[in-house]
Amino acid sequence: MSKAFHTIGLIGKPNHQGTHKTLKRLHHWLTMQGYDLLVEERVATEIGPQAHSVDLLELGERCDLAIVVGGDGNMLGAARVLARFDIAVIGVNRGNLGFLTDLPPDTFEESLGKVLDGDYETEFRFLLEAEVYRHGALKSSNTAVNEAVLHPGKIAHMIEFEVYIDDKFMYSQRADGMIVSTPTGSTAYSLSAGGAILTPNLEALILVPMFPHTLSCRPIVVDACSIIKLVVSPENGDNLEVSCDGHVMLPVLPGDEIMVKRSHERLRLIHPKGYNYFHVLRNKLGWGSKLF
Repeated sequence: MSKAFHTIGLIGKPNHQGTHKTLKRLHHWLTMQGYDLLVEERVATEIGPQAHSVDLLELGERCDLAIVVGGDGNMLGAARVLARFDIAVIGVNRGNLGFLTDLPPDTFEESLGKVLDGDYETEFRFLLEAEVYRHGALKSSNTAVNEAVLHPGKIAHMIEFEVYIDDKFMYSQRADGMIVSTPTGSTAYSLSAGGAILTPNLEALILVPMFPHTLSCRPIVVDACSIIKLVVSPENGDNLEVSCDGHVMLPVLPGDEIMVKRSHERLRLIHPKGYNYFHVLRNKLGWGSKLF
């Protein structure tokens, strides 16, 4: 029987003892199974001289499966790069909640073995593209898997901005910031700020104001094809930022415009057969089990 995957890339959190242990086990186990392995350069030295070290871009180009060891933060960092390639991605959870990382770190062999035999489910998660414009010129941009957030640069304080949906004015806002989240990110920063949970199959975005200066302002869900424009008031005294997944910061000045829209890139996430999103929510969020 032909293999579902041939070249596998290993990615993990550098200088983390638990991740290091799991990566070494994975590398040895997959080598014994006869797979060609590439290891992301930041963790290759932790595995040893037998690891074939490459950067993340080359890993995405050459592999047909990437295994990310760590928490959701590691998955997000890898996903922003790997989404541009036709590569399947699966996670081994070495973090806290682990909404995006399915496999257990100490007993991954059985579940991963079935996945490698082709017994898995696939889902696609879309990304966001965040762009900062100044006097009509594009100054910076990046992608986000979870969310793009407009917020003050250093300390939390109220800022003023206008919000447009598909060039239609929605409202002006005085708040500590604005979160624009994908369904994937709806269980992350957006949830902490009071946003609704969006199931991953929804083609939608959720806008969540951060501590708005009005009780009538609530999160709003819009179509994923909508283009969100945030116009920062020139009266804001301090420099601001747009953060992508909390990892990449784009500088924003008073008067700038931020465009947030669905990216053309999407992440091909795979799960062991029988994956149930609501089971994940119950497990991670401590929801009640069945009554009978």
